[in-house]
Amino acid sequence: MKTTLDLPDDLLIKAKALAARRRMTLKDMVTHALRREIMPASELDPADSERYEVGPFGILRLQKRGTPVTEQDIRNLKNEADDEEFREAIELRDQA
Repeated sequence: MKTTLDLPDDLLIKAKALAARRRMTLKDMVTHALRREIMPASELDPADSERYEVGPFGILRLQKRGTPVTEQDIRNLKNEADDEEFREAIELRDQA
């Protein structure tokens, strides 16, 4: 069935860009989004129920997994990478 939607310009531009990145048509993306929004949680596949949860407003969302990443975790990783690059630079200098 054909229908016309009146969308804000900024939303349409973002939707088209996202559809292009996903290599799908805008129609397919809108259809998928509407199905996901309308589908009650009881219709989830058992495999999906491990990935999704019902949020506070009754909207499906991905379940939180893993541990949160803190700014300190990021700093530690950056420092480790810097230290590794420094060691490699020293080794190259010593080899020359």
